[in-house]
Amino acid sequence: MANRSRRLVYLLATFVLVAGAIAAGATLLTGDSDPQTSSLAADDPGPLHVHGLGRNPRDGTLFIATHTGIWRLSTNSAIAERVSPSRQDTMGFTVVGADRFLGSGHPDVRDATRGLPPLLGLIESRDAGRSWTNVSLLGRADFHVLRATGKRIYGIDSPSGMLLVSSDLGKTWSERRVPAPVVDLVPHPQRPKVVLASTERGLHRSTDAGETWSRVGEGVGLLAWPRPNRLYLVSQEGQVFGSPDEGARWRRAGTLPGAPSAVLGAGPRDLYAALHDSAIAHSQDGGVSWVIRSRP
Repeated sequence: MANRSRRLVYLLATFVLVAGAIAAGATLLTGDSDPQTSSLAADDPGPLHVHGLGRNPRDGTLFIATHTGIWRLSTNSAIAERVSPSRQDTMGFTVVGADRFLGSGHPDVRDATRGLPPLLGLIESRDAGRSWTNVSLLGRADFHVLRATGKRIYGIDSPSGMLLVSSDLGKTWSERRVPAPVVDLVPHPQRPKVVLASTERGLHRSTDAGETWSRVGEGVGLLAWPRPNRLYLVSQEGQVFGSPDEGARWRRAGTLPGAPSAVLGAGPRDLYAALHDSAIAHSQDGGVSWVIRSRP
């Protein structure tokens, strides 16, 4: 019901639809040519409601996808900076290469006259989030969970609840059914067809890219899988668990200083978590201890 209400809000906000904007490859949003946007405008709400985290392999900068746009947190900074003036609501978000990001969500509500539909499908940035272009499914999909490994992409479409899988970086898609509504999903870091899903009915595993599933445990929460022998689950209460064997066994590690909204495994023991107040927490010991890196 919440998702339906939210979609209606975006439909009202983007009532002027221009057919030309739906063409694949059309530029969706273009940011400021000067990426140094450290100061906020008077009406800028800041980074609110974090949906996803990713680290740019070019320089290690942490990128934060939020309801109010894309933000970045440099390694030597405690303050997140806006990447561009756009306040695109980036719901799904993942980094697939140096300066190359994939996303999904909803356009900036101030851009109704650009004619964008309320669902952005799969979008791509090749300039570290400053501008985005459509890859596929514009107006037809809204990925709230978006994960990629190699050329394979997994996305949970929020309106339908279906799992969509692509083996060509989002050009074409296949539909898959999931055993229960998905909370989070993460592929194996080296075997793209192996994927673990945290659902409302526990953990399920697939070895054939989501065609079939088997139940493997009780855990429900957000997932990170930075190395084959380093799988993490963070419960909705903020409890952190680690598994060395792809989810067969779990051990309690520590507890976040708040409820999580997004989790990133940046290394074997290097974890980031966004909290519901939009603070960013960091752990360098596999989730045992945490420090606040940034507050909104």
